[in-house]
Amino acid sequence: MAGKGPNRNPVAVSDLATAILDPLLRKRAGISIGLVQSWEEIVGPRLARSSRPEKIQWPRRMHDDDPFEPAVLVVACEGAAALHLQHETGEIIGRVNAFLGFSAVGRIRIVQKPVAPEPAKPKPVPRALSQGEKARLASTVGNIEDDDLRASLERLGANIVGMRKPKA
Repeated sequence: MAGKGPNRNPVAVSDLATAILDPLLRKRAGISIGLVQSWEEIVGPRLARSSRPEKIQWPRRMHDDDPFEPAVLVVACEGAAALHLQHETGEIIGRVNAFLGFSAVGRIRIVQKPVAPEPAKPKPVPRALSQGEKARLASTVGNIEDDDLRASLERLGANIVGMRKPKA
């Protein structure tokens, strides 16, 4: 995507995603994407691996002239790391407030739940094709004149057929 005006400079996809997601996160969770992205810098790599900011809960204000009250930062944390996080809450509150630029957070509430993404499942490996399957595939793509295209289509077909169960 390009910028406006005669000098159309490229814009990083991450900047576009931030521009789209930040207002949504702010509205839904009261949190900025900048805080989520900078979490490791705020809490350090050891705690960042097992925790993440979930949302900021702002106290309800009945009237515009009600005094400001700091919010509660809800942090998801795994198992034993919750104890480490709890011992460092004062320092983390200070770092979060420094990041946000004002005393926005007064407390941290820890919610224990899995944080790390599940390990990726290994990709399935296609089975070896039978001689009959290889012959049918070769005859299907045999009329294609371009050698590279024919070879690519044959590999694609072998992967597709190899993922299916063999016919009995």
